[in-house]
Amino acid sequence: MRLIIRQEDLGMVIERARTSKEEICGFLFGVAGEDVEVREVRFVRNRLASPVAFEMEPVEMVEALDEAEEKGLEVVGIFHSHLKCPPRPSGRDLKGMELWPVVWLIVDERGNYGAYVLREGKVEEVEVSIKLR
Repeated sequence: MRLIIRQEDLGMVIERARTSKEEICGFLFGVAGEDVEVREVRFVRNRLASPVAFEMEPVEMVEALDEAEEKGLEVVGIFHSHLKCPPRPSGRDLKGMELWPVVWLIVDERGNYGAYVLREGKVEEVEVSIKLR
């Protein structure tokens, strides 16, 4: 399995992480098959406004999900940032990964990133393939 994402979309997520004092978060919408292809990135406000945790604002979540469904897209991933720590799943992230069994893209403010899935209780790294266009 690979996560296929456009360079401009990944760059936009990283840039937002660089300029934010709190964790950013949102959805990756697209199509999933053998690989997961991101077609749209949707930022959702972190209702915790925290530098160490995130929870998506529920009303914005529902709006994003409804709009994606209208476009024929599905949730293929969740993204968020880690500030001052590596872009790897935390204990809190693992709980979220159980609830949302999709690819989790984690970025940091330095431009590092990683993608992960939880399979049978174990975190597996997912290859990230960057599309230039």
